[in-house]
This record gives sequence, C-alpha cells and structure tokens, in this order.
Amino acid sequence: MRRVLWMIFALCFVMSGMLFTVSCAKKTISSDTSLTQSEEDRLAAERARQEELARQRALEEQRLLEERQRAAALQGQGAMTERERFVNEDVHFDFDSSVLSAEAQQILLDKAQWLRRNSDASVTIEGHCDERGTNEYNLALGDRRANSVRAYLTDLGISASRMDTVSYGEERPLDSGHDEAAWARNRRAHFEIR
Repeated sequence: MRRVLWMIFALCFVMSGMLFTVSCAKKTISSDTSLTQSEEDRLAAERARQEELARQRALEEQRLLEERQRAAALQGQGAMTERERFVNEDVHFDFDSSVLSAEAQQILLDKAQWLRRNSDASVTIEGHCDERGTNEYNLALGDRRANSVRAYLTDLGISASRMDTVSYGEERPLDSGHDEAAWARNRRAHFEIR
C-alpha cells in the first residue's frame, strides 16, 4: 500500500510539473507572437510612410516639370519678362519640411543672379503651407520655410537687408483643392518685389 501511495504521489508531482511547463511554454510562445506582430506593424507603418514619400516626390517632380514647361512656353512667346519670371517661380517643399531640395536650390541660384543684376530691388519672401496641420503649426512651418530660403540666398551673397520674410501658413493657398497635387503646389516660398 505504501508503494501505491508513493507512486500516486510521484505521478501527481510529475503531472503538476508537466502542466506548469506546458503553461509556461504557451506564455512564451504568445509573447514571441506579440513581439513579432508589433514588429510587423512597425514595418508596415514604415513601408506606408516610404510609399507616401515616394508618391509625394513623384507628384512634386510632375508639378515642377509642368511649371518648367509653362515657363518655357511663355518664354518662347516672349510673354514673360525676367521680373515676372522671378516673381512667378516659387520654391516648393516636401511635406512637413523646410529643407531645400536640389531643385529649390537651383531656382534660388537663378533668383540670386537676378537679385545681383537688380541691386536696387528688395523682396519679401512668403512662407506657405498646405491645409493640413493646425494654424499655429503651419504659421511656424511657413516661417521656417521663408527663413530657410532667406538664409540660402544670404549664403549666396545677397544682403539680408534686402529680404524680409513673412509666413501666411495655410491662409493663402495657390490651389484650393484637397488632394496631394494641390497640397504640393501650396507648400512653397513665394517672392514679392518691393
């Protein structure tokens, strides 16, 4: 009888140990799965962000191409003076950015040349944003954009005293649409000759 009791006791001990091991293993597997799921979510969000940036760049390149074609057509017709070209060619920015692209830097090189040839001209650089974001945020972003352009022109040798900056945020859209193409046209720095 003692032997049977010991066997039952041993069997209970072994069974409880196995149940404990199995339950711990399940917890480990489920926590590994949650880590994998959060990693997948992070990667999916990063992929979506990269796709959105690529789409925005493609739209911006298309817009710039159309703008150049319009300017070339007007230039061919002799309809646009140098002064009009200076005012009508805006510097555009990526979403939520005040960093000057290579295209924007080339436009500013041309504007710097015009400003050197017209040393009596002073300009106001207007910073503009698309409609996304709060008014306060867009005013600050427009200010950063205008100051980024001013700093670049100053680095090119244009006197800072000839340039003022103002931010209009989202208040003066160039395009009143509510899609990426319209937003891309509205993210800009515009020049007014004083």
